[in-house]
Amino acid sequence: MKTRKAIPILRSLLVAVGLCMGTLQASAQEVPTFTRQDTLRGSITPERAWWDLTYYHLNITVNPADSSIRGVNTIQYKVIGPQQRMQIDLQPPMRLEKVVQNGVALPVQQDGNAYFVQLPEQQTGTTNSVEVYYGGKPQVSVNPPWSGGLTWRHDSNGKPFAASSCQGDGASLWWPCKDHMYDEPDSMQISVTVPKGLMDVSNGRLRSVERHPDGSNTFNWFVRNPINNYGVNVNIADYVHFGEQYQGEKGPLDCDYYVLRENLEKAKKQFRDVPRMLKAFEHWFGPYPFYEDSYKLVEVPYLGMEHQSSVTYGNRYRNGYLGRDLSGSGWGNKFDFIIIHESGHEWFANNITYQDIADMWIHESFTAYSEALFVDYHYGKKAGADYVIGTRANIQNDRPIIGYYSVNNSGSGDMYYKGANMLHTLRQLVPDDEKWRSILRGLNKDFYHQTVTTAQIETYLSEHIGRNLTPVFDQYLRDVRIPRLEYRNEGGKLQYRWANTIATFDLPVKVRMDGKEKWLEPTTAWQQLPGASRKTTLETDRNFLVSTAPLKAR
Repeated sequence: MKTRKAIPILRSLLVAVGLCMGTLQASAQEVPTFTRQDTLRGSITPERAWWDLTYYHLNITVNPADSSIRGVNTIQYKVIGPQQRMQIDLQPPMRLEKVVQNGVALPVQQDGNAYFVQLPEQQTGTTNSVEVYYGGKPQVSVNPPWSGGLTWRHDSNGKPFAASSCQGDGASLWWPCKDHMYDEPDSMQISVTVPKGLMDVSNGRLRSVERHPDGSNTFNWFVRNPINNYGVNVNIADYVHFGEQYQGEKGPLDCDYYVLRENLEKAKKQFRDVPRMLKAFEHWFGPYPFYEDSYKLVEVPYLGMEHQSSVTYGNRYRNGYLGRDLSGSGWGNKFDFIIIHESGHEWFANNITYQDIADMWIHESFTAYSEALFVDYHYGKKAGADYVIGTRANIQNDRPIIGYYSVNNSGSGDMYYKGANMLHTLRQLVPDDEKWRSILRGLNKDFYHQTVTTAQIETYLSEHIGRNLTPVFDQYLRDVRIPRLEYRNEGGKLQYRWANTIATFDLPVKVRMDGKEKWLEPTTAWQQLPGASRKTTLETDRNFLVSTAPLKAR
């Protein structure tokens, strides 16, 4: 199973009130109001902490005719502490009907989106299971994938075309589970029964198809690796399949593609980006993390998402983001954004997974930077830099990138391109690209199939870059300001400092001074550099996410 370590409580509490170990200037943003339901959803409650999730078997029937789901989820767990009260999450309008253990229906108490099950005595160290029966019409997503739920559409032939997407709002929108990211099953079976003429594509590998007298079919998928709950998906359509094998770092990798019939020829052309993606990302990040479960790209009726080994695609078979280059550099039109970005999440989201959604930057910052690394690999280092620097136009600086802990709250959307540019800035502190590559590959090796905290990632990067980067992370992740390098000439001496920052900010920076490159080690206190003339100017290297401001001499 994935490693689970408690979030450092003191640091979490300080961040929750807008402080970080005394260094962070409080944001002007008001603290949101959180409810008991937010806490039940976002925290490791006592009713969650005592059992270790080991296996799910989600066995459901999906009826597109009335947009309903009905079935049972078998939850297997290991008892790791003395408790008899279990929290299972399921959001209305879905209904939990009963919970059964060893043939006996158990008492259940509902508290909003959480159901508390009273179990018989559970012996520490034993492995047990419960069967959770449920049904209903799940929430329909009004803006997939940014709002969670099911999307129900039809293809051009009038056949149902449906898919799930639920990051943020939670997997419990459509199936009962332990809906917190810190704990994942070691493996999972997903059995989905759909009407005649339709197919379900879910995570992992297809083990069997059961044919029923009424013409319906049950598709049995099995996931051999740990999987985060929002990564579990159902995709239902009249799919056609084609595939290929990619010769990767761990041997042959099965790549399977499921698309609508009318899009088969377009898909055969557009999905050529998959082997290009795998070549670039295995170079930078290490082997694809789920060889045992294959790689799949599945067409869906929304833009797309990073479901583990079942990446969903809806970019209309166009390069860029629905045909648009988000970087404005020209390089974004050289690849299909959804194939590259969502597949990058197989390393950062599905292999390395945040424990708390407040740390969602771990998924999105590295994956947004993966777009630039893809460009770097195929078109050169300057092209990759052009791309990531171009995405700075999308930065809002509206609120901190890290959200509030233990209440299911994510931070600013700046976790994408501000986060990517923070990582690009850190890359400049590494002496060569092979060292940078070893750091990225090391993250995926050392945290392989684990859930992690921001503290773990910060510590790892500090140790391997060889510098205490806490002030840098506090600045870019917990503050909203962009550092400004101020300088002035005083009597032939150049003075410089960081401004618009937290008090302890001390990022080294490469500058161009009188036509020559030079490294400076500014702090927030004025420092002097002898030998400058009144005409001397500083220009910061464009690869750093900072600004520069000349000041008049006093």
